[in-house]
Amino acid sequence: MKSIRYVRYSRAGVVSYGILEGETIRELHGDIFTSAQPTGATLNIKDVKLLAPCSPANVAAVGRNYKSHITDRNIPPAAFPGLFWKPASCVIGTEENILLPEGAENVHYEAEMVVVLGKKAKNVTPAQASAHIFGITAGNDISERDWQKNDLQWFRAKGSDTFGVLGPCIVTGLHYNDLGVKSRVNGEVRQEGRTSELIFPVDVVVSYISQFVTLLPGDVIYTGTPGTTKAMQPGDVVEIEVEGVGLLRNRIQRAPATMD
Repeated sequence: MKSIRYVRYSRAGVVSYGILEGETIRELHGDIFTSAQPTGATLNIKDVKLLAPCSPANVAAVGRNYKSHITDRNIPPAAFPGLFWKPASCVIGTEENILLPEGAENVHYEAEMVVVLGKKAKNVTPAQASAHIFGITAGNDISERDWQKNDLQWFRAKGSDTFGVLGPCIVTGLHYNDLGVKSRVNGEVRQEGRTSELIFPVDVVVSYISQFVTLLPGDVIYTGTPGTTKAMQPGDVVEIEVEGVGLLRNRIQRAPATMD
């Protein structure tokens, strides 16, 4: 199956989807999850602002889904996927700044492959899951570790504004059960793994979530992060790379001070 690279972008205040071919975007009219059609217009990628490649209603995530991420903390593998939710409002795209809120002092990157749903999924089996998956993108599941440890829920540790990074595109036709996942901070490789190492594979995760929550076209699932992560500092540049998807790049900044 030939891979297609979809982007979502803004130009002159108008948000559109397109198909990326090299440096050229072929503009689409409509929603890629329903009936988008080429308009015939083309643009250079340098002339647009890339956005998060979809606008999900639901943002699900699986924690502790790589053995390499739990071994060093002596955490045994779970009997079922450990899920949490991120608010859709936390989603940003490539080249947007990740903002550290007031009091966030131990904020980590998490390189992840992210699954994008293409069809409504409710009570699907693992064998049926692939038919509901549209494509794959890269994600950075930003996590404030102190808040994650001490709060009752992870709403601010995982869901603060800008803590859900996605992009740069959605790619169809990839073998999502065996893709490389990598993170770099200021050019230094920090994480490397393959999705073949997932404790709960993608199809199992999609099926499990759908037993409880109806997943909709455009919804996304962060599938877990490999290895060990570290705290980021303002000024750091974080790059996430998923094989076949491309480079997701963001700079870390402090959020502006709030007004009394």
